[in-house]
Amino acid sequence: MGRITTLRDLIGVIKDKVSQSKAALLSKPSKLSLHLAVIKATTHSPTTTPNDHHHHHLSALLSLGYSSRATASVIINTLMDRLHRTRDASVALKCLLTIHYILKRGPFILQDQLSIVPTSGGRNYLKLSAFRDGATASKWALSEWVRWYARYLETLLSSSRTLGYYLRSPPWNIDKDKEEERVSSSMNLDLIRDVDSLVEVIEELCKLPDSLLVEDNKLLYEVMGLLRGDYLSAVNEVLLRLSEFKERLSCLSFGESVELTCALKRLEDRRERLLEMFKIKKPSMETLWVSIGELKGRVGMLEVDREGGKMVNRGRRRRASESTRFDEVLKSADPFRHISSGSFRSDKFSHMILE
Repeated sequence: MGRITTLRDLIGVIKDKVSQSKAALLSKPSKLSLHLAVIKATTHSPTTTPNDHHHHHLSALLSLGYSSRATASVIINTLMDRLHRTRDASVALKCLLTIHYILKRGPFILQDQLSIVPTSGGRNYLKLSAFRDGATASKWALSEWVRWYARYLETLLSSSRTLGYYLRSPPWNIDKDKEEERVSSSMNLDLIRDVDSLVEVIEELCKLPDSLLVEDNKLLYEVMGLLRGDYLSAVNEVLLRLSEFKERLSCLSFGESVELTCALKRLEDRRERLLEMFKIKKPSMETLWVSIGELKGRVGMLEVDREGGKMVNRGRRRRASESTRFDEVLKSADPFRHISSGSFRSDKFSHMILE
C-alpha cells in the first residue's frame, strides 16, 4: 500500500509539473504568474499529510487579488477551469477550499468576480453534482465530500446574494451599527427572506458527509474549521433579525407570521444534528434556541384581525378555528425532510476542533 501511495504521489507531482509547463507555453506573459499561482495552490499532493506549502501558495494567491479587476478575473477563470477539468478529488477539494477562503477572507475584487462567474448562478453552479474519483477507495469516499462541499458553497453564494454580503467570521468590513440600522429599516418580507436564506445555509451544513474521513485528512479538518466559522456567523445573523421581529410581531400579516414560523421550525428541527456536529459553547448558541422558542410562542398567542389582516395580540389565545388554520398551514408549509444525524459519528473529533 505504501508503494502504491508513493507512486500515486509521484504521478500527481508529474501532472502538476506538466500543468505548469503547459501554462508556461500557452499563457500570455502577463498572465503566467496568475496561472501558476492557481496550480500551486491546488496541487495533487495528498490531503492526508501536513503541507505548509499549500497555505503559503493559498496566501500568495489571495494577495494577487488585491491588484486589479482584470487580474482577479484571470484568477477566478483559471480556478474555475481547473475545478471543472480535474478528475482528482484532492485537486477538486483544494479548488473548493480556495473558493471558500475567497468568500471568507479574500479581497472584494476576487469575491466580486466569483459572484458573477457564471452570471446565471443557481443550483449546480459549480457543476460537480456528478463528480467521481474512483482511483482508490479513499478517493471515492472523498468524492462525496467534493460533491457536498460544492453544493454547500453554492448555497453560501446564493445566501450572499440575498443578504448583500458574504458571511464572514469575524464579519470584516461590516459595521455592526450600520447593519442593525439596515435590518431595522427592512421590510418584513425582506427580513423573512434573509432568515430563510440563512436557514438554507444551516440546512445544507446538516447534510455534511460522514466525518470518519476527517480525522486522517488535513484538508477536511481545515474545511471543518471554516464551516464552524460559517455556522457561528449564520447564527449571529439570524439572531439579529429575530431580535427585530420581536419588536414588530404585531405588524406581521398572517402569511408573514406563517413564513417566519416555518423558517424557525426548520431551524429548530436541525438542533440535534447541529449539536452533534459543532460542540460550540457560546452564549449565542443558547440564545438562538431560546429566541426561537420565545418567538414561536408569541406568534402562537396572536390573533388575526379580520378587518386589517394583521396579527394583533389580544392577550388571549386565538379562536379554535383560527388556531387550527394556522397549525394546518405550518404542517404543510415545510417541504424539507428531517436530516438524520446518524452519519456524523465522531463526537471526539468534532469536540476536538470546534470548542
